[in-house]
Amino acid sequence: MKAHEYLKYDALGLAELVKKGEVTADELLDTALAIAAKVDPQVGSLCNIQEEAARKRIKAGLPQGLFTGVPFVFKDIKAAVEDVPMSLGSKFYGTIKTPFDGALVKRWREAGLVIFGRSTTSELALYIGTEAAACYGYDTANPWNTAFSPGGSSGGASACVAAGIMPMAHATDGAGSIRLPAANCGLVGLKPTRALLPAGPMIGDMWGGMLSDGVVSRSVRDTAASLDVGHGPDLGAPYYAPPVAEPFLEAIKKKPRRLKIAFMRGMFGGPAGPEVVEAIEKTAKLCADLGHEVVEDFPRELDIPLMWTSFFTVMVVATAMAIEDRARAVGRNPGPGDLEPSTLQLMEMVKEMPPTAYVRAIASLHQISRKMAHFFADYDMLLTPIGSQPSMPQGYFQKNPPNFTMEALRNKDYSSYALYEPFANMTGQPAACIPLYWSKDNMPIGSQFFARFGEDATLLQLFAQLEEANPWFDKLPEMTRKL
Repeated sequence: MKAHEYLKYDALGLAELVKKGEVTADELLDTALAIAAKVDPQVGSLCNIQEEAARKRIKAGLPQGLFTGVPFVFKDIKAAVEDVPMSLGSKFYGTIKTPFDGALVKRWREAGLVIFGRSTTSELALYIGTEAAACYGYDTANPWNTAFSPGGSSGGASACVAAGIMPMAHATDGAGSIRLPAANCGLVGLKPTRALLPAGPMIGDMWGGMLSDGVVSRSVRDTAASLDVGHGPDLGAPYYAPPVAEPFLEAIKKKPRRLKIAFMRGMFGGPAGPEVVEAIEKTAKLCADLGHEVVEDFPRELDIPLMWTSFFTVMVVATAMAIEDRARAVGRNPGPGDLEPSTLQLMEMVKEMPPTAYVRAIASLHQISRKMAHFFADYDMLLTPIGSQPSMPQGYFQKNPPNFTMEALRNKDYSSYALYEPFANMTGQPAACIPLYWSKDNMPIGSQFFARFGEDATLLQLFAQLEEANPWFDKLPEMTRKL
């Protein structure tokens, strides 16, 4: 299969070709690897390629499902994949092997996906760039312009999909790590409702329930199908999402009801750039033209400093615990050569916290969830920017690492570049990026929508409507168009 033929299809489209016998799973993997060989030296999105393991799975016979034969990679963190080790983007973790598939991996594999490797991530998925040369030997670049970052921490996943290596890839989101890189790379990126996708068997939750799995994709229907084959609690799950009323693929065939949508032009903590504001205004107008009620408004009762302090408290304590667990496993504490300087600073920050800090932070996040729920009693959706700019220059996050001290967190945000995404992680609501507009320099600008808890289907219905009104599937980076 030629690259230009492969790029005409989303994941469901490729699977349909396999089902019809027009192409084989081996041929799709051949094409994905051939594209990777051409573009990934420029982008650096993949790590730990396990072609032989993928070929063995194909030869043994793939399950018949929605995605049979489609090449796929998992992010280099969190997801246990039996035949593809992970490093968590960190030298300190080395190569971690698991003798089993995690619950979500198993479900997606049963849908027929051909798992052949991992995508790069920032160290421990902590950072909103994907500059992890200390682990991989290279940083990950944005396929639309390799002088810019793809964002993070699912930057590798977004870069490999945008570059055309595959139409969909696994990603995770604890503070926007699906949505921000999806926005930077011109993709759909959904953080589902908390616990809609399973986290087990080794994990109950991560970051106090703020971390979710998902995918980045080139089409709304691929994202919907990923939920169809993955949703539902696994054995021993600490909490459940609301039950799914109908398959997501069926739901997106229906137009959404007339929605009441609030929108924000600016950013908490600072203004968005003019091109980002213009994109949000165009998105709001498009929604209005489609018949929805659109009102400029925002959740006014949120205590932003408390929100950020609580969020970071949970994040750093959970991360410190994970690092301590690794230190016990390897029999030594990490040193300067093992972890990024900011990660080591994070460990020191935890030592300054009182014993009650984590519990107080969780209680504060629960109050934030209630305030957001009151806001969404009046609105179906909230439309916001994702980043203050279309993307940031490559190397920006290495030169401007986060300052993990309590004083810094009380007085400024993690990054003035990305301020909105963590709301959905704190509250458990679904939130997603949609790539409707591009900058004058041909860089993607994503629009972010939040929906009520459990209303992932409504969010995807709106996205399917917007996709039909302003399609983007054929927009590809120059390096990909040349294939």
